[in-house]
Amino acid sequence: WIKEVNGGPQVTGCGAGASPWQPLCDAANSGCTNTDNTTEALRYESQLGEILRAAKIRWPNLKMAFLASRIYGGYAPLTTNPPPVSPEPYAYEYGYSVKWEIQAQTNQIRTGTVDRVARDLNYNNGTVPWIAWGPYLWANGTNPRSDGLVWCDGQAGAPCNGEIDFQSDGTHPNAQGIGKVSNLLMCLRHIPLGFET
Repeated sequence: WIKEVNGGPQVTGCGAGASPWQPLCDAANSGCTNTDNTTEALRYESQLGEILRAAKIRWPNLKMAFLASRIYGGYAPLTTNPPPVSPEPYAYEYGYSVKWEIQAQTNQIRTGTVDRVARDLNYNNGTVPWIAWGPYLWANGTNPRSDGLVWCDGQAGAPCNGEIDFQSDGTHPNAQGIGKVSNLLMCLRHIPLGFET
């Protein structure tokens, strides 16, 4: 679920120089076909909790984790064998999973009540890192978000003008799409001032 890239590269970009921050990239999705009455968003919320607890065990000094939503999944062909990992509406719903995970941690720290789906997310006792929103990566295909982000698959005319952001599977970003994700990730600038690392 968690991928170490070159042992944890130093973060640079968006005008930043060398940084002591080492990113943790979470490229998780449930990859499961829903076989019960649990919504995919709830299943993914549960998995996020598992990922955070495993990451804290693997990297005991991990203090913060920024969670990101999925990119658009509407170009994944639904007739492939095996079927696509997480087409729409799953990719959209994962944004709710991230929201609920952060809310579960906030509620647990505030009230002591452990969320029944996310389970223990206490950063005070070292169970998990403190979590917050990373970049919001989802946009509704060619319909621009307020910041202009679109996800294209070769559509002619504005806003795509033939741009292709996905590999042939319609799910994973190609170099163009990775550039969009990287830009959103590297320009994330809401780390709280004074947070002790």
